[in-house]
Amino acid sequence: MAKKKILFIDDEKTFIDLVKLNLDESGEYEVKAVYSGKEGIAQAQEFVPDLIFCDVIMPEMDGGAVAQELQALPKTEKIPIVFLTALVNDREMGNLSGLIAGHPFIAKPVSVEELLQCIRKNIKE
Repeated sequence: MAKKKILFIDDEKTFIDLVKLNLDESGEYEVKAVYSGKEGIAQAQEFVPDLIFCDVIMPEMDGGAVAQELQALPKTEKIPIVFLTALVNDREMGNLSGLIAGHPFIAKPVSVEELLQCIRKNIKE
């Protein structure tokens, strides 16, 4: 069975490199990481992932703008996007119904197990 492809778009390089390393070790996923919104949009067009994790607050282009642009492009319009954010903690998530701008999100810091659960929930089989 082919590995599912995951793309992380986040300007926190240390966080993303650690997450990528842990997911790579699972052997279930092919993981790419980029560190800006514009780079993420370009990489999504080339890599065509099964799921995209995108930080909300980034310099130059925030996560909402990235998601909007990805949904406007034919190659990426149907790819599920999950936001990563430090703006909301786990207790506050319930007040937002688990969605930001119609997309699910995970509060940082996030464990590898939480990411794996989110991937399984949001990825199309």
